[in-house]
Amino acid sequence: MTRKPDIIVINPDQMRSDSLHHLGNLASHTPNLDALADEGVSFSNAFCQNPVCVPSRCSFMTGKYPHTNGHRTMSYLLRQGEDNLYRILKNNGYYVWTSGRGDCLAGQQTKWLKECTDEIYNKCGKNAKDEGRGEKGEKRYLSFYRGEITNTADDGICHDNDYVWTKGCEDLIRKAKTDKPIFAFLGLNNPHPPYHAEKRFLDLIDESKIPPAKAPSKPEDKKPSMQYELCEALGIGDWEDENKLALRKTYLAQCARVDDFAGRIIQALKDTGRYDNAAIFFFADHGDFTADYGIPEKAQNLFDDCLVKVPLIVKMPKYMQTDSGINSNPVELIDFFATVLDITETEAGHTHFGRSLKDTIADRNVVVRDFVCSEGGRLQGEEHCTEEVENYFGVVADEYAPRINIQQKSGPQHTKAVMIRSRDYKYIMRLYETDEFYDLSKGEERNEIDNPEYAEIINKMRSELLCWFLETCDSVPKDKDARFPDDFYLGTVNAMAGVKVSPIIKGVMKLTRNDFSSLINKAIKLLKIDTNGFYNKK
Repeated sequence: MTRKPDIIVINPDQMRSDSLHHLGNLASHTPNLDALADEGVSFSNAFCQNPVCVPSRCSFMTGKYPHTNGHRTMSYLLRQGEDNLYRILKNNGYYVWTSGRGDCLAGQQTKWLKECTDEIYNKCGKNAKDEGRGEKGEKRYLSFYRGEITNTADDGICHDNDYVWTKGCEDLIRKAKTDKPIFAFLGLNNPHPPYHAEKRFLDLIDESKIPPAKAPSKPEDKKPSMQYELCEALGIGDWEDENKLALRKTYLAQCARVDDFAGRIIQALKDTGRYDNAAIFFFADHGDFTADYGIPEKAQNLFDDCLVKVPLIVKMPKYMQTDSGINSNPVELIDFFATVLDITETEAGHTHFGRSLKDTIADRNVVVRDFVCSEGGRLQGEEHCTEEVENYFGVVADEYAPRINIQQKSGPQHTKAVMIRSRDYKYIMRLYETDEFYDLSKGEERNEIDNPEYAEIINKMRSELLCWFLETCDSVPKDKDARFPDDFYLGTVNAMAGVKVSPIIKGVMKLTRNDFSSLINKAIKLLKIDTNGFYNKK
């Protein structure tokens, strides 16, 4: 190896773990990702740290949990001075490229964007045309289901943003200098709703093998109020099975589209001879209900596996050991951050909580974590943490309006909540309503928080959650600040020396660019100043 490995990240938005064929969904069509998993490692128990996009990205690009620095809303992104993987790798010689869907850096801080990246690929494609939402009042109107995309090119694909961004990433790989490593972050919109796809991809899905959607929750299931109200507001809980099937088929077609685009990036790496020296990371920021519990889309403080369990496939550079296939160890997306630092031999400038997956990739018997965590929601009175009904272009987002209206209520619907999940159990603490507990061998349909049979396990998980919060409640930067302004120190040295030596120190500092405090100490030694006598005399 003559240079550091390329780091290629393919990050679809809202893709469930169970959408992959090799993880057991026989209806799905993901041959490129299945092949990547055969050569690399596919983590079957990977979890995001927040079930919506911006907080999740801010987390896995810094190795910090959403609560650590408050990045738990759609409108609080990484700002000037908040160290992140883009900036770390750029400062270590990487050419840093990201597509327009890599939204975790504060967009209003243009100098900050340039400090962190070499290129933000913001070219746009066509808007997809589809069957539409139907008329207001119809059941599908708020379902996000749109059906078949009709404005396709000769290749059967709509040349939308995802298509253009993938082409841009391909071009980057094919034209890149061979002596400079690449960090490419290809964020994709798909399979994020609306649920629509081209016929080319719809035809790949065997609908006879699609697992049925989970039924809407009943009052005795003791699920969170947000879940019940979403089911009622969005109107698909009582859909006929064939309509839910059509929605789920379309979602899997969107995943097949993602697989197709991932295959193009993999092929570009192979064609240019960069594949063997590349680490490829494929993972989603979070999942999607896809009609489970009678709900489309997602919610920020719900933690069903369909929302927080995500695909994570890692293909390491050829010279690094790989125990290929499916790895069932619990891992978190923040471990991506630590893994990249490990394989690129770089360091973060702050305390982080990711754990490198390098050893478990080499040997699946190595356990990285005993449990995983995810969190979301807001405090009562935190109106600034809610989403707005109008989107960024001033258009009323009708399909999101019901969810946002529920979020903005003053009751428990959008309560802060946190999940801790082991291989066997899941416990969710909710600030303003009943906690949740699930024995995962029985599924997640019935909340068993009041079942005395599990009291000891629940108490143990609560204790583990408290320890986790204590360990991760803050993050300290590694660089150190001066306690006082420079002029204070210079004045003190002048007083100790009995003569004005500060101009000399300033001049030397300007010429040598030396650390200020070290020059002060050298000056004190050179002038043989008795600092103890000076302070005792004072």
